[in-house]
Amino acid sequence: MIVNGKKIKALFFKDNTLKIIDQRKLPFKFEIYTAKTVDDVVYAIKEMIVRGAPAIGVAAAYGVVLGRHDLIESYKKLKSSRPTAFDLFYALDYMLDNIKRGEKPKDIAKKYLNDIVNRCKKIGENGEKLIQDGMKILTHCNAGALATVDYGTALAPIRLANRNGKKIFVFVDETRPRCQGQLTSWELKNEGINHCLIVDNAAGYYLKKGDIDLVITGADRIAKNHDFANKIGTYEKAVIAKENGIPFYVAAPLSTFDNNISSGDEIIIEERNEKELYNINGKNIMPLWIKIKNPAFDVTPKKYVTGFITENGIMKV
Repeated sequence: MIVNGKKIKALFFKDNTLKIIDQRKLPFKFEIYTAKTVDDVVYAIKEMIVRGAPAIGVAAAYGVVLGRHDLIESYKKLKSSRPTAFDLFYALDYMLDNIKRGEKPKDIAKKYLNDIVNRCKKIGENGEKLIQDGMKILTHCNAGALATVDYGTALAPIRLANRNGKKIFVFVDETRPRCQGQLTSWELKNEGINHCLIVDNAAGYYLKKGDIDLVITGADRIAKNHDFANKIGTYEKAVIAKENGIPFYVAAPLSTFDNNISSGDEIIIEERNEKELYNINGKNIMPLWIKIKNPAFDVTPKKYVTGFITENGIMKV
């Protein structure tokens, strides 16, 4: 991705440490978090310093590198860091399988990172064909380079459409409670892509008005029957898009497809700390006596999906 005119990846390995753009600080501050141990990586994943299924997978791969002196314990710690994103488990098994074959952990992790970046680039190339000049696109949460190391999943087609000279406009859902829409806005600003941020509940208004031509989101886990989990609020967007005849696409690498579960009913939905809703940027926005439920994801049935944009092409549902 481009940051202040320079190319940078959302996370990278340097001087035997894992460097991660601290997503908690964006878009107000650009800071790098340094993970020196496997526990540092676990903390980064749990606290959402790094987030987005592919990026979590890459972080976990390098967590194995940092914790290689106690491989099994490191594997267990990393596996328990977040429950929903399938890339986390895919990456850990990938590391373990290749270590058993005698490959060096650092080399495996680097190969995994490069593979994810290449997959996302291909997702962009395949999805860009769906975007016509002048289109207005809605996206939810952040499925850009920050969530995937580089290019993004949902943002990859948008990036390449812009780079190919197509004039597009992006509606960015705020995506409470973590407000990841600000991260998407930050990425789009750096790429010079015309956009605006809207509160989550405004999406239906613009979809019904006909102001949106296409919806693209990412995914954290896709079941065998193509039900998928993504950031909370995705299900609503898919239902409203279907009701208004607007194509709804999911962009994700094949590493996000979990053929071990038959349907979305089997996907574990992470319940996060209620504190995320009580305050924004450290400031309380409601009294603590209010009872809160805070699911991080929801599941969208396949019947609401037009197709999946993958590195191998577009899968129609």
